[in-house]
Amino acid sequence: QVQLVESGGGLVQAGGSLRLSCAASGRTFSSYHMGWFRQAPGKEREFVAAFTWNGRSTSYIDSVKGRFTISRDNAKNTVYLQMNSLKREDTAVYYCAAARSGSNWLDRRQYEYWGQGTQVTVSS
Repeated sequence: QVQLVESGGGLVQAGGSLRLSCAASGRTFSSYHMGWFRQAPGKEREFVAAFTWNGRSTSYIDSVKGRFTISRDNAKNTVYLQMNSLKREDTAVYYCAAARSGSNWLDRRQYEYWGQGTQVTVSS
């Protein structure tokens, strides 16, 4: 069992930056693939970024490549999402999620554990 708690969301102007944090507790954090997802009003939840349990591979949705960076600090059991050059279309609730290391980290359905989400609002 893994418990995830996101923080760092808020209101920011277009072009600004935010860093989201996801604090994990429970089972061995370093043995899970970790991902960030988001859900905008009226839309389905979508994949944003993820990396494998060993950090060797990362993936980003095309719309955030070059602007967002996912990282983890295993010593702190924390995953981060650094978001730069934010756009209005980045407005959404952002969720942190974890998938077992033996699963397909690119398959959203493999993510078993989810946080409660943190709101990011980008104003023009």
